Amino acid sequence: MILTHTLKLTNADFNRLSAFIYERVGIKLSPIKKTMLESRLQKRLSTLQMGSFKEYCDYIFSDQGKQQELVHMIDQVTTNKTDFFREPNHFSFLQSQLLPSIDKHYRTYPLRVWSAGCSSGEEVYTLAMVLSEYSCTHTPISFHIHGTDISTQVLQKAVTAVYTEDKIAPIPLLLRQKYLLKSKDTTNKTVRVAPSLRSKVQFDRLNFMEDDFNSLPVFDIIFCRNVIIYFDKATQEQVLNRLCSQLRPGGFFFLGHSESITNMDVPLKQIRPTIFQKVTV
Repeated sequence: MILTHTLKLTNADFNRLSAFIYERVGIKLSPIKKTMLESRLQKRLSTLQMGSFKEYCDYIFSDQGKQQELVHMIDQVTTNKTDFFREPNHFSFLQSQLLPSIDKHYRTYPLRVWSAGCSSGEEVYTLAMVLSEYSCTHTPISFHIHGTDISTQVLQKAVTAVYTEDKIAPIPLLLRQKYLLKSKDTTNKTVRVAPSLRSKVQFDRLNFMEDDFNSLPVFDIIFCRNVIIYFDKATQEQVLNRLCSQLRPGGFFFLGHSESITNMDVPLKQIRPTIFQKVTV
């Protein structure tokens, strides 16, 4: 069956899907998101050759659908917006204040950084550039960066580490020349992150709501920026506490500029706008 027209999502099927998405990944879809969900899932219905959203709902709620389709559905409903050097004040603080205060310890032990909700990898590679540059101008520190995301599609882009010219525009020219490789094919306008940075990073799929965080190491710094804005208040607090369980006492936590921990019971104290430190017990 080839779909030749846009299928419509009924209110009943939207309610079924939105409740399921909330349960599985913590994203709260209000009724005004119905058209967005309908649009994003059209491709999946076409790929699966299904003639209605009811058929898709029945499939996704079946044991087979949960095993085979859930990952694809999540890829369609999650928002993956990121840029190199996004919210640059965070990286300035990291380089000018945070690293000088802790670098003696990490000359022997690796500094562990977690980019939680890393999308297509721009934040991870920005961190790698900043840490590498710091090591060039100070006593070298050892570091490892772990990027996780729920979307398999964007994680594949992150692992590949190939970006278009418009995506790398925020990167300072000197860093582009040092850490990005142009294709030998002059008609190919993409660049790839250099192996020296790729060797310092690791990417894995992680669902904040379901996966076991205990398989992760304890981190010194966590970036979780512009992720919890898609959760309701209760889920935000739950996720932040789970993330903080993997942050060492005294470690640093970075949120996005539009995010806050106001009135939340989390073990963090604010040291700068959207920059926090884990409270020691």
